[in-house]
Order: sequence, then C-alpha cells, then structure tokens
Amino acid sequence: MTLALPLAIVLATLLGALWYGQRRSGARSMDEWAVGGRRFGTWIFWFVNAGEIYTTFAVLGISGYAWAFGAPAYIAFTSVSLACALGYWLQPKIWAAGRRHGLVTQADFFAQRYGATWLAVIVGLAGIAALIVYVQIQITALSLVLRLAVGPQISTTQAALLAALAMLGFVYVAGLRSAAFAAGVKDVLMIVMIVGLSLGVAERVGASSMLDVYRLAQERFPGLGDFPGLKPDAGLTATWLVTAALNVALGTWIFPHMFQLAFSAGSVAAIRRNAVWQPLYSLSYFFIILLGFGALLAGTQPPDGNLNAVLLQFVADRYPAWAIGLLAGGAALLALVPGSILLLSAASIFGRNVVLPLKRDLGDAAVLWVSRLAMVGFAGIAVWLTLTSNKSLVDIGLAAYAAIGMLAPGVFLGFLWTRARAIGVFAGLVAGYAALLWPPAAALARQWLPEWDSGLVAMLLNTIVVMLVSLLVPARRAATG
Repeated sequence: MTLALPLAIVLATLLGALWYGQRRSGARSMDEWAVGGRRFGTWIFWFVNAGEIYTTFAVLGISGYAWAFGAPAYIAFTSVSLACALGYWLQPKIWAAGRRHGLVTQADFFAQRYGATWLAVIVGLAGIAALIVYVQIQITALSLVLRLAVGPQISTTQAALLAALAMLGFVYVAGLRSAAFAAGVKDVLMIVMIVGLSLGVAERVGASSMLDVYRLAQERFPGLGDFPGLKPDAGLTATWLVTAALNVALGTWIFPHMFQLAFSAGSVAAIRRNAVWQPLYSLSYFFIILLGFGALLAGTQPPDGNLNAVLLQFVADRYPAWAIGLLAGGAALLALVPGSILLLSAASIFGRNVVLPLKRDLGDAAVLWVSRLAMVGFAGIAVWLTLTSNKSLVDIGLAAYAAIGMLAPGVFLGFLWTRARAIGVFAGLVAGYAALLWPPAAALARQWLPEWDSGLVAMLLNTIVVMLVSLLVPARRAATG
C-alpha cells in the first residue's frame, strides 16, 4: 500500500486543525486551551463528543472482537445508547457546575463539591492513570496503521513513538478547539469509509447480500450469533454483556476528558441535542461487526493473531490499494483525535490539580506550560504501556472503564445526595480499587457474582462504602454542585 494517501489525509487534517484552533482562540489561557473557551455550539459539540465514541475501540476493536468471539461484540450496540440516555441528565449538571464555579477539570469539580483539595489531588491522579490507559488504545491502533502503511522496515517501537508525536501535535499548541475540527473530518471520513467497505463485503466472501454475510457466518461457525460466542471459556456470557454494558454507560461521562467536553459546550441545548441524536452512531456498529464477520468468512489471519489488526488485514487482502489507503488514513484519525484529547485532559489535571496546589503562586500561563510539558511525559508512559501489552483494544478499553468507574459514585452522589462527604468518597475509592486490583478480593467477587463485569462489581462496593462512611463520619456540610 502506498503511504501517500494516509499521510496526505493526516497532514491535511492536522494543518486544518491547527489553523482553526489558532484562528478562533490561540489557546493563550487554560480556559481556551482545555475547554475551548466554553463556546462550542451544537455541531462542534456533536463532533467532539462523537470523536470520543467513534474511536479505534469502536472500529478496529469491535470488528476484531466479532472475528474472534462473535456475539460478545454486540456490546457495542448497547453501551452508546445507554450512555447517551444517562448523559441527557448528567452532562447538563456537569456543565452548570462548570459555568457557576469556573471549573476546568474533573478534579476541580471534586474540590468544589466536597471542599477538599486533597481529594481533588487523589481523584486527579486516579483520572490521569485511567486516561493514560485509554491513550494506550489509540497508540496501539495507530502503531498498527503505521506498520501496515510503511511495512516491516518500521519497528513497533518506532511506530508507537511516531503515533505519540502525532497526537501531541494535534493539541500541544491550539488545544481542544483544534481537536474538535479534526473530529469532524474524522467522523465524516470514517462513516463513509465503513459503509463503503460494507457495500462490497458480500461479493468478497461469497455471499449474496450484507444480511447473507451474517447467515453464512452463523452457518459455518456454529455458536457465533449466540452467547457466549465462539469461545465459551472466555466467560463472555449474556450476564457479562448486561453488566459490562452498564459499567461502560455509567463510566462514559466519568472520564475526566468527558467532563472537559461538557464544560466546553456553549449551552445546555447543545448538550441535550447531542444526547438525543448521538445514539444514531450505534447503527454504524452493524457495518463494523459485518466487516468482522466478513473477515472470519474470508479466512483472514492478522499478524500474530492480533485481534486489533483484523479489519486492516481483511481490507488489505480483499480490497484495492486505494481502499486500504483511505482506511489507514481514517483509522489514523480515529486514534489521533481521541488520543490527543485524552492527553490534553490528563495534562490539564496535572497542571491545575496536582502541581498548582503544591505551588500556589504559579500564574495561569505557567500552569499552561506545566500542563503542556506533562502531556509529553504522559504520552511517553502510554508508549511504554503499548510496547509491553498484547491485549485486544476492547479488553484494554473495558479495563479503563473499570478503573475510571471508581470515580462514578463521587460524581453521581455529588449531584444526588447532599450527605456525601469527601472522606466517604476516599474510602469508596480504596474499597473499589481493592476489589478491582487486589487478587484475593477479585477472586471473591468472581465467586459471589460469577460472569459479572468486574468493574461494575467494584463500583457497587465503592458506592456502598461511600454512603456508609458519609453517614457515620460527621463533617461540615458540602456545597452543592
């Protein structure tokens, strides 16, 4: 495959994003750089939110999951719609708190709501850790695209480093607004590309229509369309689907970068219109899973059995060179746009909520520069994680949702229950992360609630502990968010 087409797509988008970001704001303050000046209208807000839903997790990850497991890939149909229904209620509350108190990061919300700077530092560090894991997904995917486009002459390490540098380029100077421009380009390109590939998949695998691809796949691979799918030992049952989908829906708006996207909206109307229409993106998963089943019928074998490379390998094997060029360019943007926003959010939290409390005489410009430097460091950590892991994008994504879900009780109870206390939130975090990461506790949870998503179990325990400790430990009344 020629490198010219994907490179042209990425460079053109990057230059357009930088021009748009500098023309509109110049990102001379944290408010402009991190939340776009709080002026995003309906269309910009739509694309920047869609950019966080329609990612490499959605396209490369889900198609690979369909190829490897079958029915468990249907989790994609449920999670977006559930998340948007919840977002219709939650995001306006986050937006209102941000406007009222001048909040820039999620940790700002915890500091204001619970009156505890120390809690904001802890929450900020937890959020940064989850964001870096999510950046790993994007770097992993972009590395695959680079290696497909360039060939074996580029090593895995070189590909991961180039991927991280490209992400930094999108937001280092102009911030969130430049990423919003790139998100619009990426979404339009990838939807057209996925639908276009799907229109031609039937003839490439010996089927008579797109629906016939589903029929043939289920005939040749019994169990494909039912739970637990092609690999029963993986434990991906219907119970797993329900609990994992709930965990993803509850965690979607809890990611720190989703808080900053909510703060960036110009009005509540923009947020609610987005929540109403965003579930339409779930329809695109029909085509993504279709391509995964097509790859299965075609006998596609990705390098080293890598689930994340299934779609790229299938298109490279069965489609003309220009198609893989377009897919590579679009997939690169799928990784670059959300990856850059994730890095920006992690850096914003570090500057405002970790460094600033330790050195309160820093001005806004100094915090901005500290955040930019931190962003480079976080990109380096994500590269290291990429090089030391071989998990599927879906598995990495679910791990990130499980980690960030530990902050969900503090957010939801912060809006719903005035008795919630900072010490209760902290105790809940300790209990939740113990249930998630401490092997004996995790084993006990699997014994009591077999087949449940581990992240949801830990979140439930976290919530119970927050409520109990908040009731038992007297504290000053917290301000409402």
